[in-house]
Parts: sequence; C-alpha cells; structure tokens
Amino acid sequence: MVLRTAFVLSPAGLLLVSLLLVSGGASAHPLAPALLEIRELGDGRAEVRWRTSLVAVRGAHRAPVLPAECQFPAEPAVRRDAQGVTVSWRVDCGPGGWSGRTVAVEGLESSGADAVLRVRLADGRAFDRLLRADAPGFRIPFPGAAPPAGSIGLSYLRLGAQHILTGPDHLLFVLGLLLLVRGARALLATVTAFTLGHSATLSLAVLGLVNVPPRPIELAIAASVFFLAVELARPQRGRLGRRPWLLAALFGLLHGLGFAGALAQVGLPPEEIPLALFSFNAGIELGQVAFVAAVLGVRAGLVAFPVEIPAWGRRVPVYAMGSLAAFWCLERAAEWGL
Repeated sequence: MVLRTAFVLSPAGLLLVSLLLVSGGASAHPLAPALLEIRELGDGRAEVRWRTSLVAVRGAHRAPVLPAECQFPAEPAVRRDAQGVTVSWRVDCGPGGWSGRTVAVEGLESSGADAVLRVRLADGRAFDRLLRADAPGFRIPFPGAAPPAGSIGLSYLRLGAQHILTGPDHLLFVLGLLLLVRGARALLATVTAFTLGHSATLSLAVLGLVNVPPRPIELAIAASVFFLAVELARPQRGRLGRRPWLLAALFGLLHGLGFAGALAQVGLPPEEIPLALFSFNAGIELGQVAFVAAVLGVRAGLVAFPVEIPAWGRRVPVYAMGSLAAFWCLERAAEWGL
C-alpha cells in the first residue's frame, strides 16, 4: 500500500526532524548568550563580570578582550551555579577612564551564540549592546559624542529569536503541533495558545513572580515533546489531542519557564526592563513564525512534486521525534543524578 502526498506534512516533518538533529546535535539545550558587564568605579577602575552558560558548543571558547593598557591587581573570583559560571575581578585602566577604549568578546563565531555587553560608567552613562560574530567589539564613546547606533530593543529581539532557533526541543514541540492539527483555523488557534502560554510564564519568571528550578523544567520540556509524540502515534486522539489548543497552552507554560533561562543568564537592564522583556518575547515569536513558515513552505513544495511513499512513512517523523525526546529525558535525568 502506498500513500500519495495527501500526507505531505509527514515527509516535511521528517525533513525538519533531520535538520534539527543536524543543527542541534544530541543535546536539546538552547545556546544561552554570555554576559560581559563593566561597572566603572572612578579613576579608570572598574568591576568586571563575565558570565557564561554551562552549555556550550564542544571545542568553542568565548572570552572577554579588555584594553591592553588595563591592569589586573588581584586574582578573579569564580562562582558556579546551576546555570553557568561567573568570573568577577577588578580592573584598573588608568586615570584616562574607559571612554574611547574598545572591549570585545572573542570566540563568538565558533560558539554559535552572542554576548550581551553591559557598560555602566562613573559619569552616569550606560550602554547595552549585543556583540555578534560579525561585530564582536564595541568602542565606548567619549562624553558628548553622538550615541552609537543600535538599541537595547533590537539586541533583546535578536536574543529571543536566537534562543528559540537554537533550541531543538522547543522547535520539535512546535513541529509536533503542526503534525497534530489540520486546517488553517485550528493551526492558528493552536500556535496562538502556545504563544500565550509561554509568554505568560516567561514574563512571570523574569519579573521574579514565579521561581522554579531550571533542571526539572528542562526535563519537563523534554517530556512534553515525548508526550506529544505519543499522542501523534495513537490511532485515536486522547482528550488533550482532541483539544490541541489546550495542549499547546498547558505545555506552553512549561516552555515559557525554559525561555526564561536565557534571560536569567544575562538579566534585564534595570533602566529598560519593559522594553527588553517585550523585545525578547517578540524575538521568540518571530523565530517561531519563521520556523512554522519553513515547515509550511516545505509542505507546499512537496505538493508541487507528487511522490509515492509507503504507508509507514507517515509514522517515521513521529517515531524519530519520540525517540529523540526520550533520549533527552534520559540524558537530562542522568546529568542531574535523578
């Protein structure tokens, strides 16, 4: 028995699962940005904080690059927590201060993640910039100079898009929702419910109104992908499967807590909390829309080229999705000694 492209989303799903495997590797952790924070104390002295995630691309090494004239009078202090490593130290760049000097982060291209630069000068000026592989440095302006191009909103917008697009677990869940629903109206309702769910918990977690340890949340996110794969493999939909919008909203609450992990890594600029939070969430939505458009584009392309596939071909993406999610669950449970 063969099936024609009435089930074109199945080969599209298989293609997207394959791409996620290649891009994300075995780990489903999204790549978190690094944070380089400089707080000038006066007379060129400053406190520097460098924070990186525990999750990184194998072999990659990100490191701050400070002006060559700066001196380090004491050894740095190193602190580890559940999400990353923070290195703090005092730096003395002389009486000329930090204006006109360039700071950078090396290794961004190989790491696959950006870095947030946060500068607070003794004269009250503040700069927040997103350092990228194509622009890894920033020259601190002199007083009275025209403000540099760019804004905190654009920086956090890019961070949000990068976070979801480097998180195979989030993308695989969205792909599962596309496999679950039929029809444009049902698709719109389901994706909207997922958006509302993760937007709510993201905001609550970032503002400190909800505090959940990251480890069980990451395990629960992997379990949500597995649950969705099981639902897709059932011959008849369960209660939640018959209400995909409700399923998307409930699990969206979990994924929102996962999204908050990236902001927990770099924090929000105190002067621009509403703008940064809104921009980060908007970046997540743009990344999600781009991914959905890519899946639907593949499906539309397959419609134009009818092919015959075996009956079992429709199940391959679902089994691949479930197997990968199960691996993530076991991997995370093993990492945390559960």
